Amino acid sequence: MSVEVNLIQELENIERSGLEALAGVKDEAALQAWRIAHLGRSAPVMQVFSRLGQVPKEQRATIGQRANQAKQKLEAAQAELEQALKQAALEHSLENMRLDVTLPGRTPDHGRLHIVTQTLREIYKIYAEMGFQVYRSTDVESDDYNFTLLNMPAYHPARDMWDTFHTTRPGVILRTHTSPGQIHVMHERCPEPIRVILPGMVYRYEQISARSEIQFNQVELLVVGQKITFGDMKGTLLDFARKLFGKEVRSRLRPSYFPFTEPSAEMDIECFVCGGAGCPVCKQSGWLEILGCGMVHPVVLQNGGYDPQQFSGFAAGLGIERIALLRHRITDIRYFWQNDIRFLEQF
Repeated sequence: MSVEVNLIQELENIERSGLEALAGVKDEAALQAWRIAHLGRSAPVMQVFSRLGQVPKEQRATIGQRANQAKQKLEAAQAELEQALKQAALEHSLENMRLDVTLPGRTPDHGRLHIVTQTLREIYKIYAEMGFQVYRSTDVESDDYNFTLLNMPAYHPARDMWDTFHTTRPGVILRTHTSPGQIHVMHERCPEPIRVILPGMVYRYEQISARSEIQFNQVELLVVGQKITFGDMKGTLLDFARKLFGKEVRSRLRPSYFPFTEPSAEMDIECFVCGGAGCPVCKQSGWLEILGCGMVHPVVLQNGGYDPQQFSGFAAGLGIERIALLRHRITDIRYFWQNDIRFLEQF
């Protein structure tokens, strides 16, 4: 007897035994066991496919076709029985389980503002009371607006302070901070005085961790006018800190460096967890950093169209997620993006 005849006879036996075994299946667990035994990788019909390489070339097509037919017939029988078992289970459930229509329904969860949105709106309100307007600029910026016009020409080492997302179009990037909005608003309003906040999302190509994300919210603060002083900036930021963190909060300004402000500083508030004594939240320093700030650099004023001999100004940048982390003692910035209702409903 030829190899072809032997294998075809074997396939008929495999098909027959599979269908006979399927006839005795009465539930889904048994059906799953049958599927593994008769259609799994080690099933007899699958073993025939692995042996096709040993069959003479002229017989492979016939045997392969018959093996496919056997496999498809077993699969069709399994699908038919699976549907019948599901229907039987549904009918049994409807006949034997009672539905008490007098039971009260489940109260749906009510939507609410995200904690970041709540923090943003609180900041908007504080600055609105000081006479600031909201100004928005685009998330996608040119290299000129994001760096060059902010006193960071090409190859300036300060560019390394920001890990930048570049697009496929040369010179077009995702903004790394909201500071480019300073140039936009100055170009629009020059030579008028400016008092605006510029909220928006910023993007940085950083390793995601408990303290850093690739995207987060910032609020930029910009004031431009005649005879604007460092004292004006300090008073504005101190008033903001007291309204956001409490009237008794203590603050300080530390010297720092930003290429678009001179002089530059960072603002800290006294740790509201330990009262300045030192704790894990403030890293035992007694202080929490909340923003960077400084007097607008004369080069930036000039690039915005203002004469630095007649105009001066100050700017500040606030990280919204950072402020929310500090205020609510949240340990991981990634919680803001996970959409976990257990976290969000706390706020």
